[in-house]
Amino acid sequence: MPQAFSFLTRVQFRLATQLCHTRWMTRSPGKQRLMLRWFKRCADAGHVPARSLYGRVLLHRGISAREKSTGARYVLQAAQQGDRHAQYQAGRIYELGCSQYQPNDQHAVTWYARAGESGHAQAAERLASAYREGELGLPCDDRRADEWQQRARESGHEGAHDTTRPALAVH
Repeated sequence: MPQAFSFLTRVQFRLATQLCHTRWMTRSPGKQRLMLRWFKRCADAGHVPARSLYGRVLLHRGISAREKSTGARYVLQAAQQGDRHAQYQAGRIYELGCSQYQPNDQHAVTWYARAGESGHAQAAERLASAYREGELGLPCDDRRADEWQQRARESGHEGAHDTTRPALAVH
């Protein structure tokens, strides 16, 4: 019976994901609530992509601090289960801080590295920048920056093609 439940969970997640991209579905608040209930049900059943997606939605679109905190919890659970998008978001949570999670550079670097090693281009790009600029408690290390830049390039990040910094950059 667990396989049937797992199958139904996957079908429900796929349906909710596809419905998110239809115009008539996203314009109705009632239908949006229905999709969110489906995502929550799948996430609570342990479906890792649903945890990642539902957590990111709550984290970024949640209205209350409680919703954002719940979103961060789902994201961290999905990150621990190996979802590279959630690992990148976990890095962002620990870099910037979020509700109950205080900024922690060491945790941020760990999550960015896991995501970058899994092929998440933005995570690799963030680590390249951190090594280049000496951010997140990392030493300035052009060799390591170039390694992460190369990973970002291989993963398809558009901004990763130019590894040279302009001499005078305006920020």
